[in-house]
Amino acid sequence: MEHLPNLPRVVQLPDGRHVYANPNTPPATFQGPQVVHQHIHQAPPDRTVQRIALGSGVGAGAVAAGVYFGPLLVGVLTAIAANIAMLAFLALMLGWGVHTVVKSVGSPQGAAAVKNVRKARRWRG
Repeated sequence: MEHLPNLPRVVQLPDGRHVYANPNTPPATFQGPQVVHQHIHQAPPDRTVQRIALGSGVGAGAVAAGVYFGPLLVGVLTAIAANIAMLAFLALMLGWGVHTVVKSVGSPQGAAAVKNVRKARRWRG
């Protein structure tokens, strides 16, 4: 037996666990379970809005729906505003283009018609 290497062997601890024991280290004496006192100081999460909502008779489903649909509504309104702004810009560009074309293609008869309309407006009012 002296020619075999000194290999670790499996031992069972008093709490029932099996571990490898290194034969080169002296055996440790079991001291019993250690009690760790851990003090965690953490503020509770802020639930003021939920308390107000639930206290006023609104159910938890309504609170959850507000949490879910609130950001969704903001996203939808932003998309609608972007679409309206794009349409307004497109209408402005088209109006400017029509105005430029009509102004450059205008004839003397068109200029006379504009003068007559201006005179008629002044006369009425």
